[in-house]
Amino acid sequence: MTNTLIPLDRRLSVAPMMGWSDRHCRYFHRLLSARTLLYTEMVTAAAVVHGDQDRLLGFHSAEQPLALQLGGSDPKLLAIATKAAVERGYVEINLNVGCPSDRVQSGSFGAVLMEQPDLVAKCVDAMINAAGDAEITVKCRIGVDDQIAEKVLPDFLQTVSGAGVQSFTIHARKAWLQGLSPKENREIPPLDYPLVYRMKQDFTDLEICINGGITSLDEARFHLENGVDGVMIGRSAYHNPADILCAADRQIFGNGVDCDITDAIHKMLPYIEIELSKGARLNQITRHMLGAFSGRNGARNWRRVISEGAHLPGAGPELVLTAMEGL
Repeated sequence: MTNTLIPLDRRLSVAPMMGWSDRHCRYFHRLLSARTLLYTEMVTAAAVVHGDQDRLLGFHSAEQPLALQLGGSDPKLLAIATKAAVERGYVEINLNVGCPSDRVQSGSFGAVLMEQPDLVAKCVDAMINAAGDAEITVKCRIGVDDQIAEKVLPDFLQTVSGAGVQSFTIHARKAWLQGLSPKENREIPPLDYPLVYRMKQDFTDLEICINGGITSLDEARFHLENGVDGVMIGRSAYHNPADILCAADRQIFGNGVDCDITDAIHKMLPYIEIELSKGARLNQITRHMLGAFSGRNGARNWRRVISEGAHLPGAGPELVLTAMEGL
């Protein structure tokens, strides 16, 4: 599959989330917003090079515009993985310089790379040389551990942009490499949005997107009004997709009409039929739809029917229809 480049608009994106933003999730999210940029889960470059690329890189064409997030610190492996991704049609390949998990640290990538900007520059240089027309981007933190973020972050941006990266998504928290779990690293280190705003003011030629603790489109618009180029939302878009994504095309991108979540669920049914015929299980798909009616009448019944029945042998689209009867 060759890359048919789609113009990227990062005013709003859904974050790469391990265990969550798989292809079934992304297909559902794309039904809710035509414009929001979607990201895959992080895939390691080594896994792409040595593993099942059809499984690791496969996606439905309807998911576009779609970005792949890679993890790694070996420029050669990252270049090979980037080339494989571009050949399959990804429009952006993003390097993870933000994940603080022990497993990622043991592989010497993720947030630990905030301490090695020269290595990150070598990695992205290799990726850019392999990327053709696709864009190479970086997702990072404002720093790690006892680093002084006000010094480290601009130095990092200067070094890595010098290798050719023009777009950065900055999670506005430090990462603590020891003593905090990945979940705690998303919640405990204080947010420093003003620092990210200052990076945009200081690096006017770079695209700077902000991430971390953002839970609504109102908040997203607030950040855009403060000068950043884009906003990335993670768990709120997953747990409450109707409020975040159904209005995104109109409220953030200024065109389109709000999606009706019930219509989107009905549009999932043919997809579910096809995926089940390929061997998927219903709960692999519907687990990403549990929050579809969050905060609305009947939401609890929707979640109960899906949760109790989707894992059972033979479960299919009719269960989804049954769950909707209580709405």
